[in-house]
Amino acid sequence: MHRRLALLSTLALAAGSAAALLPATAAQAQPPAGASPRSSAGASAQPSAGGLVRGSVRGQVAVPVREQAPVRGQAPVRGQAQAQAPARGSAAARPRPAQHAATDSAGERRQVVRYWTEARMEAAEPLNPPNPAKGAESSPADVRAPSTAAAPSTAAPSAVAPTAAASSSVARALQAARSGGAAWIGGGAVVRTTGRIFFTTQGRNASCSGSAVTSANKSVVITAGHCVKVNGAFHTNWVFVPGYDRGARPFGTWAATKLLTTPQWNASEDVDHDVAAAVVAPLDGKSLVDVVGGQGVAFNQPRRRQMYAFGYPAVAPYDGSKLVYCSGRAFDDYLLSGDLGLTCDQTGGASGGPWMLDFDESTGLGTLNSVNSFKYGFAPNWMFGPYFGNEAQAVYQSAQTSGVL
Repeated sequence: MHRRLALLSTLALAAGSAAALLPATAAQAQPPAGASPRSSAGASAQPSAGGLVRGSVRGQVAVPVREQAPVRGQAPVRGQAQAQAPARGSAAARPRPAQHAATDSAGERRQVVRYWTEARMEAAEPLNPPNPAKGAESSPADVRAPSTAAAPSTAAPSAVAPTAAASSSVARALQAARSGGAAWIGGGAVVRTTGRIFFTTQGRNASCSGSAVTSANKSVVITAGHCVKVNGAFHTNWVFVPGYDRGARPFGTWAATKLLTTPQWNASEDVDHDVAAAVVAPLDGKSLVDVVGGQGVAFNQPRRRQMYAFGYPAVAPYDGSKLVYCSGRAFDDYLLSGDLGLTCDQTGGASGGPWMLDFDESTGLGTLNSVNSFKYGFAPNWMFGPYFGNEAQAVYQSAQTSGVL
């Protein structure tokens, strides 16, 4: 039996359950075809209503680009100034995001930035955290191929169960396929908005990935919940380095003033809600988005859409020195979570990197709609990320309306 591992863990293949990783390919990777999507009657990770905020380059004003029809009394989001009207299950009706003061003064922020020398950044490694909440054992015999036939839907959660379990030999064949994962050489806004996150936790230095997003205060970084808090404690010395390149910091080092995460991750490290945001202080009098731009962000969108995932993986075969991407059609996790899945061989250190809808390779702009979160030990070529619903939206709204100091 193999425990579900958080992405920060060093991934290990179970003996006989999966083939070794093959060389990455830059072609768009499609998920394996197979059985029906995961049954999740009543699951919260289904679309209801939501808005999109367009990404911006170096501080352009954000505007909504499209909205879904209101569902169950929810009002559509119109730009950043308005939020969804309170309704059953809406963000306004749920517990507020957990918030933690990362730094309290300009002197403390200077001390944090000075702490992160090039040597410390290069030596920082992904953590080996505890298994996420709901961590359960699963064997290769439990593997079923995710469905790619179902079109995105805005309907209520369905209860369609997988039709049959695949054999372990089928599981090995699925994992032997080439997975997505290649260095991003396309340029564009994504090389500025995506960056490495560095922090100290439990006496050691570690790294994650994150993305600058368009926001009212121009100072929000979206990442994974475990990139701000693990084992009941928020991380310290937290900084965001956009465009990180082998120790170089072309756009500076941005110290966090506040860290926010979902109440579910805060209370029990529930992998379905492994989402977080950081508010970073201005640098040399300028806000983050004014310097690097910001990706769009969306919530309560249809599932199983084409996505691009970015990050700075730092566990072999990667070393954290370059921006890596995967692309393909997302599928539903039919095992132990309500998350989205993507064929992707990124490793530890990519945690918190953005998943984007409608990504334009020519501009490097897209709409952030999930983040790298975890993998199953027997499925190293599949990455999973949380569905961005009301809880994730509440984190973003709290972060973008928060003061930056």
